[in-house]
Amino acid sequence: MAIDSRASNETPEQKASRTEAKDRRLNAAVAVTIAILATFMGVCKVKDDNIVQGMQQAQADKLDHWAYYQARTIRHDVAESTVVQLRLAKLGRTGSEQAAYDQAISQYEKISVEQITKRDALKQAAEQDQKNYDALNYRDDQFDLSDALLAIAIALLAVTALTRLWWLYWLSLVPTGFGVLMGLAGLTGWALHPDLLIKLLS
Repeated sequence: MAIDSRASNETPEQKASRTEAKDRRLNAAVAVTIAILATFMGVCKVKDDNIVQGMQQAQADKLDHWAYYQARTIRHDVAESTVVQLRLAKLGRTGSEQAAYDQAISQYEKISVEQITKRDALKQAAEQDQKNYDALNYRDDQFDLSDALLAIAIALLAVTALTRLWWLYWLSLVPTGFGVLMGLAGLTGWALHPDLLIKLLS
């Protein structure tokens, strides 16, 4: 078995100095990594907040469109009911009175058709709002997962700084890598969405 002559000739002061140098390198690596992760998380937070605002707007728009949809449905039903009542009231009337009823019936039939057309347009708008919400929520999930992974990484780095174990630093790079990847996916719009993990966390 080979013996490291340099190590065997070291004085206790030299060993302490070498250990201290390793600790300084580890602490510097931890500090730089945490600073980079904190900056990256800050950028992701700004983007995620904007996405959440977009989700809130899409949700509000969807609710408004469905409310107007219901209102148009009620107006259509009222117009249809009025047409039926006018047709029944028209029976047994004289020629001039029937003409007045026909005019009113025609007017309410136009209102009924108009309400249906506007109602259908509102339905399409509400469905598009839901699609917009789902698309934004997809990216919000990416940022949420990134935030969770980077929080785990920072916690491991904090323990690394206390224990001074290099293997723990390397272990912390696993959630760091996945967290940065998910953050970049959210920032750039990559189609990266681990559904099972996101469902587990949601």
